This record gives sequence, C-alpha cells and structure tokens, in this order.
Amino acid sequence: MTAVTRAAAPEPVLQARWLGRVGYGEGDTLQRALHVRSADDYLLLLEHPHVYTCGTGTDPAHVLADPQSVGAELHHIDRGGDVTYHGPGQLVGYPIVTLPEGRDGMRDVVAYLRRVEDVLIAALGDLGVTAARNEGYTGVWVGDEKIAAIGVKVARGRTRHGFALNVDPDLAMFDHIVPCGIADKGVTSLRKLLGDACPDMQAVVNAVVPRFVEVFGYDDVERADVVWRERLSDLTAFTRSAMAGDGALPGEATPTRGREAQQARTAARGTEVPVRLMGRLKEAGVEAEPGLRRDRPEWMRVKANFGDDFRALKKIVKDRGLTTVCEEAGCPNIYECWADGTATFMILGERCTRACGFCLVDTRKPLPVELDEPERVADAIALLNLDHAVITTVARDDLDDDGSGIFAETVHAIRRRRPETRIELLISDCRGNASSLDVINAARPDVLNHNIETVTRLQRAARPSAGYARSLAVLARAKDAGLATKSGIIVGMGETDAEVRSTIRDLANVGVDIVTIGQYLQPTAQHLPIDRWVHPDTFAEYATFGEAIGIAHVESGPLVRSSYHAKQGADAADAAEVPVAASFV
Repeated sequence: MTAVTRAAAPEPVLQARWLGRVGYGEGDTLQRALHVRSADDYLLLLEHPHVYTCGTGTDPAHVLADPQSVGAELHHIDRGGDVTYHGPGQLVGYPIVTLPEGRDGMRDVVAYLRRVEDVLIAALGDLGVTAARNEGYTGVWVGDEKIAAIGVKVARGRTRHGFALNVDPDLAMFDHIVPCGIADKGVTSLRKLLGDACPDMQAVVNAVVPRFVEVFGYDDVERADVVWRERLSDLTAFTRSAMAGDGALPGEATPTRGREAQQARTAARGTEVPVRLMGRLKEAGVEAEPGLRRDRPEWMRVKANFGDDFRALKKIVKDRGLTTVCEEAGCPNIYECWADGTATFMILGERCTRACGFCLVDTRKPLPVELDEPERVADAIALLNLDHAVITTVARDDLDDDGSGIFAETVHAIRRRRPETRIELLISDCRGNASSLDVINAARPDVLNHNIETVTRLQRAARPSAGYARSLAVLARAKDAGLATKSGIIVGMGETDAEVRSTIRDLANVGVDIVTIGQYLQPTAQHLPIDRWVHPDTFAEYATFGEAIGIAHVESGPLVRSSYHAKQGADAADAAEVPVAASFV
C-alpha cells in the first residue's frame, strides 16, 4: 500500500457528508458558501448528473461534441486543469479544508494535491485495486489509464473543488472530450477493473472517508448521509395520482377549503400509512409504529382561545379570499398568533404539487394563479397594521417560474401599501432553479426563510421531492444576495439528537441567521408516524448549541413552527447585527 503523508496542523473534527445526486450548480453554490463562511472543515461527497467542467487551463478544442447533444451540461469553472466529465456512478469529493501556512503565509498547494492522491490510492488499495501516481500528471492511475481526476482551487488558504473517482460511470461519456487534455492516455473505472466484484458507492465512500481522516490527520469525523437507496420518489398511493385530474375521489362532493377538506379526503382513503411512505422510512433506519399516537404529553397540549382578535383576523382572511398556512397546516399556535394579530399568508393557492410525508396541505392539482392576489394580501396587511408579515407558499412545480413572479409582486405590493412592514418570505426550493430564486432574492425581502425540515438521513422519507444539499444551496444563495436567512427543523420523525446538531451546524456554516426547531405533530394517520416526543429541556439544549456556534437566534420548543415568534426572531437577528436587506419599492 502506498505510504500516506499527514498534514502538519489538522483541524480536530472533519464534517463528512454524503449528499447523493446533486446538480452541479447547487453543489458549486454549497461548497462556495462553506468555503467562505464555515468554521469547520468539510468533505462533501456526491454524484452529479451528466456534466462537463472546463477548468482555467482548458483548450476549447478538447471539447469534441456539443454537451447538450449527449444530454450533459457544460460549466466553465475556476479550478485548475482542463476539461473533465462528472456523472452518475462517479464519486465526486469536494474537500473544503484550511491548509497550513508555510513561509510568508503561503500554502503548499502541491503538497495538498499529493495528499488527496494519497487518500485515493490508499482507499483503492482497500478496495482491491493497486493504483499509483503517473509522473508528470495530477490524478490517480492504474497503468496508463486514469481512475481519478483531481482539480482544485485555493483561496484565502481554503480549498474548493476536489476529486472525481470513477466507480461505475458510463465511460463512453469521456469519448466526447479529451479527458484532462491528455490525448494519449485512457480512462478506467472500478467496474472495468473488477467486473461483478465492483463495490457499490456506499462501500467506496466508506473506504474514502477514513483514509481522508488518516491522511489529513483529523482526530475524528462527524458523518451524515442521505439514504443510500437511489430511486425516484413515488408516493402515488398518497397523492401523486391526483395530479392527472382534479384530485376528487370517487363520490367526493365539491371540496371545502383547508384542513377540513384534507381530513375528508383522508377519511375517504382510509387510515393506513401508505406502504411506500413506510418503506422509505424503513430505508432510513426508522422502525416507527404506524397510526396516530394518543400519548401526547402535557407540554404538547394547546388550549383553544377564540377571542375577539382571533375572530377579527379570521373574518379579514375570509372576506378577502386569502389562505393562511396557520389553517392549512393545522398549526398548534394559531390561537396565540391570531389573538396577537399575527398570521402567515399562503399565496399561489392552497394546493401543493408535492407530497411531503409530514404535511397536511392539500395536494390535488393546483388551480390557476390569481394575479390580483398580491394586492389582496397587501390590503389585508395594511388593514391589520402588521409590523412583521410572513408570506409563504405551496410548492408550484407546475409553473415555469415556480411562482417567483407572484412572490416578488407581493413584496412590491406590500411595500407600496405599507412600506414600514418588515417582510419575511418562506419559500419552496423552486426546484433549485437559479433564475426563479434570483427573482425572489431581487425583491429584497427583509428575511428569506426556507425550511430544511429534517436531518440528512430522513430527507427522502419526509420530503422526497426536495433535497438536503439543494436546501442548503437555496439558503446560501439568499445569503450571497445580502439577505437575512432563516430555516426550520421538525423533530420527532426518527432522527437522533446528534443528527439534529449536525443539521444545525450545516445551517450555521452556510450563514443562516435564524433557526426554528419544533416537535412534529402527525396530521393524519396517512402521514409519517411520530417516533418520539422531544422533551422541552432537549429543545433548550438545541437552542444553546445553535447560538454557541454562531446562529443569531434559535427559536426552539415543542410548539414552535417556522413562523412562530417570527418578529421576535428577526428582532434578535437585528440586535446581533445580522445585516437585514434594505427595503425597495
């Protein structure tokens, strides 16, 4: 086995994350955010969809075919080196680490490259492949064929980009370029070398991570993985089949609005958790009992309060044909917040194009967008004299712009009617579409909120149409735009406290300013079951941990929801001198 070289001044703990398949642009946004803002060293491990990347040394003649003609993207990036390919079956690693200073503060980039090669050579040896360096070329080789490419960028003493190890990719995709600009050498993979004995991606990651820890001299590693079993999300038994029509069940009358409608549909379908939903939970290692839990502890009990303020706000919402997430999601704080004159308005209709396993919101086929909705929301906010307004939405994957235009117009309408109102937007991930996210960020909300919802391992079970890396990238993009950022976590779906802390750490390291953490409450028997009741003392510990690592405000408690005490959270962020975006008309 090749001898390894240890770094001189390592950080004690490495944050290692297996993120599954991640779009190239999202991965780039995430690693850039961690490069600039993270206090921790990271090793991001993932796959990309088909993409060719051209480094700063790329000869255009080395791109032999139009990438779009072979189903790939093309990105020009700031790493060194020539053109290379990334795609399914290839392990891409992005180390974001601080290099030790040398003479005059210089960082030894060549020594860093050699260490990365050491990691891969040692890991390949563990997997039964003898690999080595090839004099004159960066990367890892088996004979005259390259099995791993390496290209890096070092700025302010921190690394970006990294390595690509061929496990079982489509090697024909390399035929459309001159890989790394080397015309007289070939490309190989573990599949080509080992045939049916080729290890799966999880085994390769399990070999690479400990070797990275060893070579770079870390004392420990904190690892979090998305679920390994890769397959298309399929919750048709829950709601997806409804997208083909109006969603009405056989014999169902014209539906009413809100929670009552959803509960009526649930009763018509039955009371069992869908098999696919429970299967995805089991894949994540959670053996929860199906059905509704009736052992709600005392701290989870809420007293209804139908006071005058509650009734007045409800009348304003009804008279203007508006929707609130307070009603749609069955929020336990609706009495407290509405009595205090605070509500979260839900725009773009009340029907969501996704089927998250924890959410009560209606999932039938969405209705057309109401273009006058921004003005109606602004009118209600002005009438209520709200100092802090929260505007959220269902996911509208059916719209080309993901609903971003209506979001932006709602901000502008509120500014025109009541410019002193502070506006918080709680958005979907917009399918990761940069153009949609840029429209929302350009509207300059005072707070941009996007919920990551749960820990890495439970993402596919709880929100199969979303992604952990994508959510972090959405938040990082908003932070890059100069906005105050916020995110929320639900606990009680099968996560561990250590995993919650890991997610809090990731949010802090991409620059999130405000975090909310609350207990999951199963809306119906068809949703993910409750795994545990988290004690108030544990919620307090989450808050202490998050604020200790740099988050300006953590609102954490059993009944906390994303919009709970939103004004207080933004005030706390202001007091911590978190830059809140300026208001624009």
